Amino acid sequence: MNTDTISQSHQILQDNSDFTMFSWSKQKGIAPIAIERAEGVYLYDYDGNRIIDFSSGLMNVNIGHGNQRITDAVVKQMQQVSYVTPSCVTKVRGDLGKKLAEICPGDLNKAFFTLCGATSIDNAIKLARLYTGRHKIVTRYQSYHGASIGAMSASGDPRKLPVDNQQAPNFIHIDIPIAYRWEYGEENLLKETVASLERMIAFEGPANIAAILLEGESGSSGCLKYPVGYLKAVRKLCDQHGILLIIDEVMSGFGRTGKWFGFINHDIIPDMICMAKGLTCGYLPFGCLMVSDKIASKYDDVVLALGLTYSAHPVACAAALETLKIYEDDKLIENTRAMETYLNSRIEDLKKIHPSIGDWRNTGLLGCLELVKNRNTKEPMAPFNAKPDEMVVMNKVAAKIKELGMYTFVRWGYIFIAPPLCITKDQIDEGLAIISEALKIADEAVIEVINS
Repeated sequence: MNTDTISQSHQILQDNSDFTMFSWSKQKGIAPIAIERAEGVYLYDYDGNRIIDFSSGLMNVNIGHGNQRITDAVVKQMQQVSYVTPSCVTKVRGDLGKKLAEICPGDLNKAFFTLCGATSIDNAIKLARLYTGRHKIVTRYQSYHGASIGAMSASGDPRKLPVDNQQAPNFIHIDIPIAYRWEYGEENLLKETVASLERMIAFEGPANIAAILLEGESGSSGCLKYPVGYLKAVRKLCDQHGILLIIDEVMSGFGRTGKWFGFINHDIIPDMICMAKGLTCGYLPFGCLMVSDKIASKYDDVVLALGLTYSAHPVACAAALETLKIYEDDKLIENTRAMETYLNSRIEDLKKIHPSIGDWRNTGLLGCLELVKNRNTKEPMAPFNAKPDEMVVMNKVAAKIKELGMYTFVRWGYIFIAPPLCITKDQIDEGLAIISEALKIADEAVIEVINS
């Protein structure tokens, strides 16, 4: 490594620190990785280090990094037309809408193109209220739907608490107990969660509820599993009361769970699907709200009061269309299912070695290790919304993971494993070897509790 490279890396970090701000972070005393390039499941920094990406960026780079087919599609589109207003149309807009209608089940055939996950959520909320004439939106406490005021208010994630006084009104949150800590049997868990939802609907007044908004599969809250049959029960309650069902597939969509969408694993069809992340895999910011024909037909002769300057941006549409082609050409969804089986078996091996592993929750390649201080008590290594002094062990685990050459999402007592869908068995082994080494730190904390 020459001094010019060191100097360049230092200057990049300095410029970013001096002139940009970082999401969900204090602004000083942090040490972000300066990435020079990325390819497949790997990131490369300016110091010549190769870093395995075990969380697909923010669970969005499903096809892997550096795929030049996206670059070629984007350049070709920009050479034709880079931007037209949403009131104009392009070929690529129609092609993408048609392709999305092909992969979406039921009558989900109409695409309203947005800019990201949060704008997909915001527009789903607005459309649900417009369509039904109702105002309340029901969501889950342990969920995350985005960082705009509307999407954040819909979320139950504690990241909203610092701006709690800025929340949008008319969001009702429900609790779905975590199966890992539920003591009364899976069948009773389903009964209780459905009964609780039924009571809430009665208390709030079903004629006031526009929609129930849930993730297709839980993501950054800890990959929390729905009780088996829960989403089918929710669909039935929505139909019974004229409530729309919106499924957030921003993280769990596009092959991440071994299906095109997470909700397909639950054998339901929603009224709207919110998309982003895997739609373009982060190559360009883009999102989509997929709407049923039944909802869309209301606006055949009525103004649809939704709009975005960059809706259906042709360059982003081109990136999305090529991304969908890559999923199919490279058989990434099939690979996800194969790697899910292999990953699950390897985690079982790790459980035998590391007493700090309490639970493993995974669908496709959207997985999360929950670390505990004691398997019998299931006391978490770090609690929900842990304070800094409660994160000592997990911070050491995260630091070791980074030191050993891995980028992944570590939150509270969770280590997320959600690599690009193009990953191989050898690469899974490479990544798990790093996590296994870091888990030795957590194992020491388990021994202390047992001996105390």
